[in-house]
Amino acid sequence: MRRLFIVRKRYCAAAVLVLVAGFAAGSDLYLSANRKFESIESDRLRPGTRVILSPRELEAWVAQKAPDGVRNPHLEFQSGAEATGAALIDFGRVRRAQGHPPGWLMSMLLNGERPVAVTARIRSGEGRAIVDVERVEISGVVIDGATLDFLIRDFLLPLYPNAAVGQPFELGHHIDRLDLQPNAVSVVIGK
Repeated sequence: MRRLFIVRKRYCAAAVLVLVAGFAAGSDLYLSANRKFESIESDRLRPGTRVILSPRELEAWVAQKAPDGVRNPHLEFQSGAEATGAALIDFGRVRRAQGHPPGWLMSMLLNGERPVAVTARIRSGEGRAIVDVERVEISGVVIDGATLDFLIRDFLLPLYPNAAVGQPFELGHHIDRLDLQPNAVSVVIGK
């Protein structure tokens, strides 16, 4: 019996070490991404500088910055201009965290954590970018085409009027463009 207790104690200690190491790695990734963002925002980078952000750094940064109700962010980049972001989202919690509690009926529709994935095409150059949302998947239900356009126009934009979906916007901080690769995003500084 004593031997079983010692084995369990060692197993628990090992599990705690793994969790602490995982948290520290996530924290290091967040700090790394944050330092890179701060260097871009300082407006002191030379033209031609590339600031490279890995999907894991961006995931750690999003995990820290996302509102309550969003967890387990995951990002994938394809060569060219396509990116997919996924997370578990409780839309009711997100709305409450933003100070807009949904009414009873909307709570019934929005409450509860759901897997959400958004695929977008990102085009950028000359200090501007356009993000075109191509597909949204919520709990396995795919939303695209005219239905997606309707949801963006009639739900997303009224809730987030500053969202620039399908319209050009300035990148700022002397950023010329974003280059997406499967293993990283390069932020290219222009003049």
